[in-house]
Amino acid sequence: MPTLNWIGKDAVINHHLEVPFRLLRDVPELGCGDPGSGNLIVEGDNLLALKALLPYYRGKVKCICIDPPYNTGNEGWAYNDNVNSPAIRQWIGETVGKEGETLDRHDRWLCMMYPRLALLREFLSEDGSIFIFLDDNEIQALRYLMDEIFGLKNFITTCIWQKVYSPKNSARHFSEDHDYVAVYAKNAETWKPNLVARSDEQDAAYKNRDNDPRGVWKTSDLSARNYFSKGTYSITCPSGRVIAGPPTGMYWRVSKEKFDELNADKRIWWGKDGNAIPQIKRFLTEVKQGVVPQTLWFYKDVGHTQDAKKELVSVMDFKDSDSVFITPKPTRLIERILQIATNPGDLVLDSFAGSGTTGHAVLKMNAALDCSSEDAAASRRFILVEMDEKIAPEITRERVKRVAEGYKNAKGDSVPGLGGGFRYVRLGDPLFDDHGRINEDKVRFADLARHVYFSETGEPLPKERISAKTPLLGIHHGRAVYLLYNGILKDKSVDGGNVLTSATLEHLPAHDGPKVVYAAGCRFSKARLDREGITFKQTPYAIRTR
Repeated sequence: MPTLNWIGKDAVINHHLEVPFRLLRDVPELGCGDPGSGNLIVEGDNLLALKALLPYYRGKVKCICIDPPYNTGNEGWAYNDNVNSPAIRQWIGETVGKEGETLDRHDRWLCMMYPRLALLREFLSEDGSIFIFLDDNEIQALRYLMDEIFGLKNFITTCIWQKVYSPKNSARHFSEDHDYVAVYAKNAETWKPNLVARSDEQDAAYKNRDNDPRGVWKTSDLSARNYFSKGTYSITCPSGRVIAGPPTGMYWRVSKEKFDELNADKRIWWGKDGNAIPQIKRFLTEVKQGVVPQTLWFYKDVGHTQDAKKELVSVMDFKDSDSVFITPKPTRLIERILQIATNPGDLVLDSFAGSGTTGHAVLKMNAALDCSSEDAAASRRFILVEMDEKIAPEITRERVKRVAEGYKNAKGDSVPGLGGGFRYVRLGDPLFDDHGRINEDKVRFADLARHVYFSETGEPLPKERISAKTPLLGIHHGRAVYLLYNGILKDKSVDGGNVLTSATLEHLPAHDGPKVVYAAGCRFSKARLDREGITFKQTPYAIRTR
């Protein structure tokens, strides 16, 4: 298989394995609605954020939808698209070394994308898929990267999105009317796309020209080029006209016996005067409730960039979205992806969240299904990651909050909320030091408690437990989760508060049921643990970081 080489590749192909694991710090005042809804917005560098999220969500994401920098060379807007921000330059200098100083923008883009794509693959479930927006600047390079990381056999297709509705007369050569959407699966052998809902235009093609009581229908050809040994018979029309056989080089699709059955059931259309070449009637009530996804996505079906800008301006009350985002995506476009690649209850990840369109689209689809954010079985859920410390709270978070709770649009009209909520978190300090030990100088009990409880239960630490000075983190489905760390029992001796002993057990809040205890050590035998109903997990080794 052909591969792509660039300056700095050797330094980044395994870099995702070396990224330090960081804690996620809740920012409750920036959250919205129920923090247990399953939705999450993360503020921070997406490489670090993905590594921090991995212990919780590895293999659990059904669809990844990302809109990374197109690498157009444009630096004159808030969301730098030249992969030339100070943060990226610093990261490349630290990761690639001295030769990173000579990288052109394409080398920088490849260095930036490779470890992020490598981590993203780890999030996908076995039946998951990833959709990536790009234009001609990097689509060719992306295909080489994805073939190497995901495997050529897992390439599905490249879709074309018609992003504008009229030619740009200012274009130097051609008016660029489309973007690409590269689609890969975790496993193409098992991945199956959903059907896309038929449009009103497609339904309008079905008519009832003979008042058939079975309803509206449309015709399909009775003849085809594929050889069929029983498809060469003659047909007599109701008018008396004899058709000696199918057109030259063609065959009737069905045998004479089957044809006679269809005709007796009035499933053959002979034209208005009963003299036309026969066609088969296909009733709308009998066809699939949707159509196979196509690779051409027209703006009339999924929206265009102007739709996206108007949508963003309306929700956020901006005077002009160009000052923030040049090419936002319309929610209808993201909804198309979610229709194809997800089902109710699935988890969606966008690690280049930008203006928050993916979160908006998820809430729209949940509202259309009339399912609340608390109904995890029915609601799709999202994880959004935005690295810009100004855009994340002021645009990404604010947009999703407004559409969830309701807002006044640019005209001053009240728009009802779609429902739903989310947690808002920021990246914290690294969990481990250079020697693999918990970084006790920086990692507080509350930080580790959030991580341990979420890893163990899949749910956020209960609000009442965040500031509680107790080793009991919570009770989940009848099982108590305890953490002995950093002298929570006011005893930092080797055999004291951070180690499970008879003495510490007596000081643990009582629970009549199974218990999970995270601690630096354990003085109990397996028989004693079984007798006490305790599952012991040693820190830091049992803490999920890989």
